[in-house]
Amino acid sequence: MAEKSLLALRLIAAAALLALVATSAGAAPKDKALQWAALTADQQQVLAPLAADWKKLSREQKIKWLGIAKRYPKMTPIGQKRVQTRMEKWVKLTPEQRWQARERYRNIGKFAPDRRDVLRRQWAEYQSLPPHEKRMFDVPPNYVPPAERRKRAKRPKQPTPAYNTYP
Repeated sequence: MAEKSLLALRLIAAAALLALVATSAGAAPKDKALQWAALTADQQQVLAPLAADWKKLSREQKIKWLGIAKRYPKMTPIGQKRVQTRMEKWVKLTPEQRWQARERYRNIGKFAPDRRDVLRRQWAEYQSLPPHEKRMFDVPPNYVPPAERRKRAKRPKQPTPAYNTYP
């Protein structure tokens, strides 16, 4: 009886091991195709700003970027330049800044149509500015206005004057 249960246990273990090997073998080629070294030279050239962070990206993010790289050759030179510039800016953002950008993008759809028209017009005006004027709108990520900095600063307490104390 013990031999039968031991044999059954061995068969179950072998089946589980076989299933595990089959699953991992099937998943490996998909993941290898998403590794930086497996990308074509054209894909690597388009996605070059992401090279340092490629390993950190999720599978879904990699697929999204590969889709952009696939559409890239069909874009106009201006569109290609825009993609490259945006990619470079995106890579420089902190995870918190990326989250904020995604939230802003999601919330734009919730605005009233007239408010969206105003935003589109303002964006078009900004885009038409020369680069040196656009830089005036750049705000460092950790920028705190001076008035707020003054509020936050801990001022040392002034010593209270000693009254009625004569030498």
